Amino acid sequence: MVQSPAGFWIRLAASILDSIFIAIFFTFIFGYIIGFGDLSQILDVLYLIIVPVVWYGYTIGKRICNIRIVKMNGENVGLGTMLLRHLVAGFVYVLTLGIALIVSIFMVALREDKRSVHDFIAGTYVTYEKPLENEITN
Repeated sequence: MVQSPAGFWIRLAASILDSIFIAIFFTFIFGYIIGFGDLSQILDVLYLIIVPVVWYGYTIGKRICNIRIVKMNGENVGLGTMLLRHLVAGFVYVLTLGIALIVSIFMVALREDKRSVHDFIAGTYVTYEKPLENEITN
């Protein structure tokens, strides 16, 4: 059951903040200073997949905006969930030539549960709900 779903604008703000972080940290540092431009693209994807797994559904942008990704049953996301959410959904977006991405925007903006195509693929939603204390200490 979806509780306290995060809407379009706050999710967009979190994505922009993550993009700024990725651009500064991975692209600039690894791409220009160290000279590993190809590595920065891999790190970008790993950031979006691994950080929410180890940080209770947060990325830096989502943490700043006080939203996080959770499974539909309220549990924290795992590696498989995040792979579905980013890689499989990304494939769907490419396969549909971006039409599914546009549909996702409307879904988050108009649906009561604010779930997008990638949320349905991965069985997730984005919420304002904080992780429970026992989740953090375990």
